[in-house]
Amino acid sequence: MSNLEATSTEFACAATPEDHIEVLQPREVPLGGARAIEVRRTLPQRNRSLIGAWCFVDHYGPHDVADGGMDVPPHPHTGLQTATWLFSGRVEHRDSGGVHALVRPGELNLMTAGAGICHSEVSVDPESAPVLRGVQLWVALPDTARNSARDFNHFAPEPVSLPGASALVFLGDLVGYRSPVATFTPLLGAQLDLDPRTELALDVDPAFEHGVLCDQGAVSLGGTGLGFGELGYQGPGRTVLPLRNTGDSPARILVLGGVPFREELVLWWNFIGRSHDEIVEFRRRWQDEDEQFGRVSGYQGRLQRLPAPPMPPLRLRPRRPRGR
Repeated sequence: MSNLEATSTEFACAATPEDHIEVLQPREVPLGGARAIEVRRTLPQRNRSLIGAWCFVDHYGPHDVADGGMDVPPHPHTGLQTATWLFSGRVEHRDSGGVHALVRPGELNLMTAGAGICHSEVSVDPESAPVLRGVQLWVALPDTARNSARDFNHFAPEPVSLPGASALVFLGDLVGYRSPVATFTPLLGAQLDLDPRTELALDVDPAFEHGVLCDQGAVSLGGTGLGFGELGYQGPGRTVLPLRNTGDSPARILVLGGVPFREELVLWWNFIGRSHDEIVEFRRRWQDEDEQFGRVSGYQGRLQRLPAPPMPPLRLRPRRPRGR
């Protein structure tokens, strides 16, 4: 997914561990053109840029595909991975690595941009999958991997039954299930569906910080309530992730985690870099149709390439992460 905010803001990314439960409020961002769908963006924010290496969280739906759906033209990425996870609907993915894939609910699609890639995303099958609902996530790549080759992984995890709940673990290790998908930094990604009034105390790695995104129902993290689209944050140092469905109907959450990311980053538009000059060069190459990003074949939308917004009238500066 692309960051389509017309006045794209610089985000100097840093993780800052805290002992209390922090609730990150989403902001609505249009995704697309005249018939844009709205997404709820909880990362990055000025007060918190990352959870582990997770640096971008867009939550969308429920959206009626018949009203136009998702149609994101080919756009670039550098220095990151995109992780697409659907709760309902279908999305067609095409990228300049030659991958043409259908994204389905409960299946991870992980695209590695490395040194440069471009891709498109279009919601499809309005008759058989009329409601689009899901999340688009970005993972920041460490310096040792950010210039790696383009790649794409697909994985459908087996459901794990828990007392009053079920889990789909698509990255990392949780509730005794380990995803086989390799990551460049230690990460966790899982969907949990909670029965009414269910309470869980999940064993987690104390080296991780964790985020809990509420997609459906009424849930709490460590006694702090989370509303629809809100992202709760628990800092490292804890061995348990305390979760509860406080309502009388089923609830659904997404759990994200990882070791705090200590490298300096600059995230602007769809690029992750390490300096202002690097971001400027990425933008120039995309506008010049440089082969660094390749080309998407088969996209039939309104634009063949999404133009980059203008650079802001200031130098982008990375922030030194706390604790370093």
